[in-house]
Parts: sequence; C-alpha cells; structure tokens
Amino acid sequence: MAKEEIVGLVAAVDWFLAQDDAAMEAEYRQRAERIAGQLKSIPTVQTQIFVPPVANHVPHLLVTYDQSRIKITGAEVLEKMRQGKPRIELNPGTGGPPASAGLPGGSNTIVVGVWMMHPGEDLVVAKRLHEVLHGAVSS
Repeated sequence: MAKEEIVGLVAAVDWFLAQDDAAMEAEYRQRAERIAGQLKSIPTVQTQIFVPPVANHVPHLLVTYDQSRIKITGAEVLEKMRQGKPRIELNPGTGGPPASAGLPGGSNTIVVGVWMMHPGEDLVVAKRLHEVLHGAVSS
C-alpha cells in the first residue's frame, strides 16, 4: 500500500470516528420525514419511520397503502424505481415477506433506506415515489 493510500485511509477512519451518532440519526429521520411529506396527498398512503431491531439500527421509511385504491404492488414499485432515471434502489424487502432484519413486509409495503443517501437525494426519491404511486391511483 502506498503512503498516500494509508494517509487517505487514516483520514477516512478519523472522519468516521468523529461522526456524532445522534446527529446522524436525526439527519436520517429528517430525510425520511421529507419523503413522507411528499406522499401525504396520495389517498390511503401511510408512512412510518422504523428502526429495525436487528442488523443496522438506522431509521427506514415504511410506506403502506390500500391496494384497492393504489393498483400497484410494492415489487412493481421497486421495479419502476429501478427503471427510472436516475435509477433508484429501494430496500430489497419492498413488496416481499417480512425481512429477517425485522423490517415488516407485505405486497403493499415499500421500504426506503435513507441512511446511504447523499444530501438532496431524499427529494429525488420523494418526487419519483410520488409519481409512481400517484400514477397507480384508481379513480
């Protein structure tokens, strides 16, 4: 390993150790709340911030809805988000059975992991998720 690589690695470790867990969790919750706020106008959509009891204990946004009003499954939402531009990846538990990490499941459940997002990406996710869900609302 070159000296520059070691210096970079040490700097990254120093940065990581300097992070304040409470401040990071507050930021994750704010991201989840911003996404949830963009979905409020869609009929039957409910949102909840959920911290899994197992695995990484970071806030996730759970989105559930009445499939008799919003005619799309969570798995279909996951695919539409992947196919969009930019490509958006939801938690793999979206639309499936409850995950082993403690995340709830169901065909009408969308799981958004906000902890890996960069600043501003929550708004991109919120806009696209709103488009996908609103486009599936039956009259």
